[in-house]
Order: sequence, then C-alpha cells, then structure tokens
Amino acid sequence: MVDIDPTTGLAEPELHAEHEEGGVALEVMPPHENGASAAVDEETAVAIASALAPTIDEPTETGDIDVSTLSGLGIHPLPKIPLPLVKRRVAGRYRSAGAPFQVELRVDVDGPRPTMRVSADYYSISGGTINYFGSMRVDAVSVAVSPTVVTITGLGVYTWSAGAPRVKVTIPRMPIFSRGGAATLQHLTLAGTPGATYICKFVSPFLRSVLFEQDRQDTVPAPFVSYNTGSLPSGGPARTLSVAGAYAEAGVEMQTAGVTDVVNTTETGANGTWSDAELHAAMVRHFSLWRDIPQWAVWLFHAQLHDLGPGLYGIMFDQVGRQRQGAAVFYQSLAGTTADQQRLQLYTTTHEIGHCFNLLHSWQKSLAIPPLPDRPNALSWMNYPWRYPLGGAGAFWNAFPFQFDDQELIHIRHAFRDAVIMGGNPFRVGSALEDPEGWRDPIEDNSGLKLELRAPRSFTFGSPVSVDLELSATDMRGRRVPQRLRPRNGNVEIAIRQPAGRVLVYKPLLHQCAVDDMVILDVDTPGISETAFVHYGQDGFYFETPGLYRLRARIIAADGSIVLSNILEVRVQSPVTREDDEAADLMFGDEQGTLMYLMGSDFDQLQAGNEAFSDLQSRFPAHPLAAVARLVQGVNAAREFKQVGADNSVTVRQPKPEEADKLLKGVVDLAAARRAVGKKKDLESIRKAVATEIRDTARAKVDPDLAAYIKARRREIAVEVSGATE
Repeated sequence: MVDIDPTTGLAEPELHAEHEEGGVALEVMPPHENGASAAVDEETAVAIASALAPTIDEPTETGDIDVSTLSGLGIHPLPKIPLPLVKRRVAGRYRSAGAPFQVELRVDVDGPRPTMRVSADYYSISGGTINYFGSMRVDAVSVAVSPTVVTITGLGVYTWSAGAPRVKVTIPRMPIFSRGGAATLQHLTLAGTPGATYICKFVSPFLRSVLFEQDRQDTVPAPFVSYNTGSLPSGGPARTLSVAGAYAEAGVEMQTAGVTDVVNTTETGANGTWSDAELHAAMVRHFSLWRDIPQWAVWLFHAQLHDLGPGLYGIMFDQVGRQRQGAAVFYQSLAGTTADQQRLQLYTTTHEIGHCFNLLHSWQKSLAIPPLPDRPNALSWMNYPWRYPLGGAGAFWNAFPFQFDDQELIHIRHAFRDAVIMGGNPFRVGSALEDPEGWRDPIEDNSGLKLELRAPRSFTFGSPVSVDLELSATDMRGRRVPQRLRPRNGNVEIAIRQPAGRVLVYKPLLHQCAVDDMVILDVDTPGISETAFVHYGQDGFYFETPGLYRLRARIIAADGSIVLSNILEVRVQSPVTREDDEAADLMFGDEQGTLMYLMGSDFDQLQAGNEAFSDLQSRFPAHPLAAVARLVQGVNAAREFKQVGADNSVTVRQPKPEEADKLLKGVVDLAAARRAVGKKKDLESIRKAVATEIRDTARAKVDPDLAAYIKARRREIAVEVSGATE
C-alpha cells in the first residue's frame, strides 16, 4: 500500500485513491494533475460549512486525537477581533468525515485563555478500520475577521514531512444561539498551490474530551467533589471548582464514565494500606475502561492510606506497559471539610490527573522533549505549594489562580497526540541531558548547597545497583530544601552514562506525589541523606552490561538553582564463572526488575519473574544473587497481598511469617528486628526500629552491593516486615 500525504491527498508518484462525486468528495480534495486547483472557493466553502453545522455525539472511536512538549514558545496576545456579541465564538473542536482521512481540528483563537493556535490530528480510514496517522500544529497564526467569516492562516509543524504545510482555516460566523458552523481546513504548499481540503463539522467548544472514571475505598465516605476558591485568599476569581471544572477551564471535557465502584476495606486486608505492588496489580484490573492501547480515558482511585504513611498525598501510576492511565489519592492526609482541606483535595486530585496528561512538575520541565526551562516560580496546579521559592505555601496559595500555566495549557490543548493521550508516550519521555546546560558545571555557583553521590566502587553483574545521596549546606544563609531525596518523589534526578556512551536519566517505575515539608539547611545543621534504587525503571535495566558507568545527580533548589553532584564512577563486574553468568541471566527480565522495584508481588502477570527467582535459589543457593531473590520473596511473604479479579472480587493472601523467616534468614535478621522493637506499640516506631536493624544488618551480614540495595529499600522492607513483628 502506498502512503498518502494528508496535506496533499497525493501518493507517490500518483493519486492513491479516487473520490466520489457529491458531499464526500469535499472531504479530501487533491489538486488536479494538470496543476489546477480542485479546492472550492471561499464563498462556496463557507456556504457548505454552514450547511454542515449539526454537532456530533461524543465520544467517538477516534476520540479527539493528539503532542510533544513545546520548546519555550510563549502565548501570543489575543488580537482585537471585532466579533459582535451577536456572533458566537469559533473556538472549539471540529471533525471531518469520509476517506481516506479523518481530521480532528482544534481552533483556539477566541475562547477562554486563547493560546492563538490551531492544531489537528489525522486518521487514515481503510475499510472498516481507523488508524492514527499524525498530528499538526500552527504556533503562530494570523486571524482575519469579516462580517461573515473568520480566516486563520499560518505555517504548520507536523509529525511527518508534509508536502503542503501551510494551513488556511475558514469558519463562518454564526449567530450566538445557533450551532457552530463547520470549518474548512485547506492545506497549501510553500509556493501557495492548494493541497487537500477538509470540511470539519463543529463538535464541541471543548478542545479535547476524556472519559473520567472514579472509584473509592469505603473508608472514604465523602471523596472530594468541589471547592469554592473564594473560601480562602487566592490569586484568581472566586468560583466553585471540581476536577472536571478545573480541566474544563483548560479546554478539556471530563466526561463521567461508568459507575463509582466502592472497594470494601475488608477486601484490602488487615492492614488497610496500599503497597505499590498491590496498586500495580489492582489498578490495572479495577479500572473498567482500561485497555492496553492509547485512549482518552483516565482513572482516579480515592483510597485511604499508602504503606509509606500519611505523608503521601497521591500517586500517578507508571507501570510496565501503557502508562499515565491511572492515579490515586490518599485521604489519611486529605480528608476533612474545612476550607483548607477541601482546597488541598482539589489541588491534589487535579495535580495527579495532570501527570496523566504527561505534565511534569513545574521545577522539572527540563526533562521534557524538547527540554523546556524549569519554572519553579510557576503558580500552577503542577507546582508544589511547599516548594514555592517566593514565600512557601502561604505565599503560593495567596497568589494561586487555580489554573495551569501558559505552557502547560498549550501542551494540554495542542501537544501532538501521543505525548498527551493516556497510554501514549511514557511519562517524562526523553532525557534532561538533551539540555546539556542543565547538567554541566555552572560558571558560578551561589546556591549554598552541595550534593554528593556515593556507591560501592563495583557491583556483581546482575546485582541491583543503588547509590547514596547527601545534600548539605555550604554557608550560613539557610536554604529551603525538600526533606526527601528520592527519585520516585521527583526531588532528585540521576543521569547514567552507560559503557557504550548512551546517556539516560533514571526514571522510576512509579511516581509518587507526597507532602514534602521543606526544611532549612545551613552549615550547622546535618545534611539530608538518602539511598536510591536506580537499577530498574521505566527504561528497563540501566546496568545491563558489564563495564564502567558514570553517574551524576542533580536537584532543582527552591530558588531554581541547579545543584549538581560529583561524577561517580561505578563498575559492573563481568561474570567470572559459568555459575556467575547463569545466575545473572536469571536476574534479568522485566518481571524480575519489577519485582525488585516493588519488593515482591503475587501479581499473576509477574509469575515468570517469581519462577526465575525460585529457580535461582534452587540452582545456586550460595551465590550472592540468590540473596537478592530471597530478600524480594521473603519481604513479599511477610506481608498480606490483595488482588482484584476480573469480576472486581478481591482475594487476600495472608502473611506467611514462617516462610518469610526461612527466606530472610542470613539476609535480614528478623529475630533481632523483633528484639529492637521492644515494647513499642505504634506502627511508625516499629517501622523505624526495624529500619534501623535492617541498616545495621546490611552493614554486617551481606556483600556491599546487596547492602546498598537493602539500604535503598529499607523503608519498603520495614513497612512489610514490621507487620510480622507485631
């Protein structure tokens, strides 16, 4: 089959298809072979467009199709378009019909917060199938208004090499109470020769439409509904906002999908908290609209408490496979009916869904492709109030207008389809090292902070790699910094140069948004220390070949300063014996990597990984890598595990303390951990005691590279093992 360029309607070297006479012929009209234009004149186009005004029911199979993160393009001021009040706006979504292409057109020149852009997605029609072809966007438009028509022109950027890249959109001006008129989208070559023309019926004033499903745990009797932004001081007008309302203001229609399902707390097991492993398994199965394809559908789960405790407000799931399709928020910290609690609920739910649209935190925009400047001062849903450098949370809330910033608005409305649609490109696609200035030593450093990166000098091939980080102050000025340095919280980024020269930024498998109280560091206060697991993440295994690796970490300080660590060299040893090689082979595989990240799981889709770990212990019981397998499976055995079935039924596997003791013997001394707990009763004290014992055990009992892994995961280990100690 010969590909057709949807901007010309031409195949190479000749027309790909004939078009019927009549209305459908207007949908794709290539130029005549003799060079004469087959496009309709403007008056005819307006007349046809007016006749095709009826709206289209939503949603459709194609959805509203679309978007790579833009590089630094600003918002153009809205031109003074003299549209009389009796005429309706032309902003909105339009769709063509017919074959061989269907076009989804977005016009954004006169609606709320116009970005002065038009964009479109193109779908190829072949028999009874529809396939995404590509996307277009015009970033600088000219708008002309006559008494009868609005004409928008500009040069488009495309996801393919377009033969007719110039764009002309004409839309009839309709009375305010009538349906929107249809838009005529015409492509032209750079020389001005007409290309393909599409007649696009008006669909909706919203630029995108998303199916939105929510479920809740029964211990969350009243999940967030709405908040009046005038209840407390803010930087925007007072109005009542829900999650759907917040996205409606961004031009996105959040359509309620399905019936809210109530998950009984008894179905979550005795501890009533969610581990990453359980959420990884449960959310895939519990989301009734979930499919392993890109689709405009998103799931929000209102839960009670995560294993990491009440500090975690929410999490957006980046599990293996299609990503950005679900998020959860936790009411142990969010519950309440006071104005500040309702405000926090609105913020957290909107923020987490923002990640599903592939929006990064305001201070992490340099991770996008192409990289953008970080914007730590942004008054945006995607910033952290407690990180706001111009006065902290109080100053943020007083100035916050309850909206996305201008660049985020462009992304949501006009980014190319795969970069924004749920299940499209992975979250945080690309590397911050595409912006080399963000990783080079600064010419001048007045940040007042020092970041150090440490690790064992070498690791056994196949052993999980973890690194130590320490952030300290270099002067007495006092610097506001987050109290956690975990990649999964987005507070630190770690670049890895592999032996072959490829450079990647470690991307954790799961992304968590937690309340992160800022602390003040100066030379008289102890630094902040953390150990980070960087062995496996969204890009798979980062240390999958023997050789020399170079690592560098960075944080974006509250004032926007980029604080870089030393460059750390780590060597992954080559296998020495056949046993080394075969044992390492059993450690590699996406399922094994996921199990190491999650500290074990019963999820049936990870069964092959568990079988590989069991095989490793059986065949090579004395090998250091077998200790990793025992640790992962032993921690999993020490906890209960919930699974949600296809029929939404929940099964609970109770803890297996005897099996855990057997597996962990020689790796973690559970008896010593239990003695360390003593008479402590509250769970947090127990976890701290267990974590301390795990740290000391790691120093004394195991190989240095495994000790680093235990240190990195001691929170997860303590959370699970402490349950067996009570």
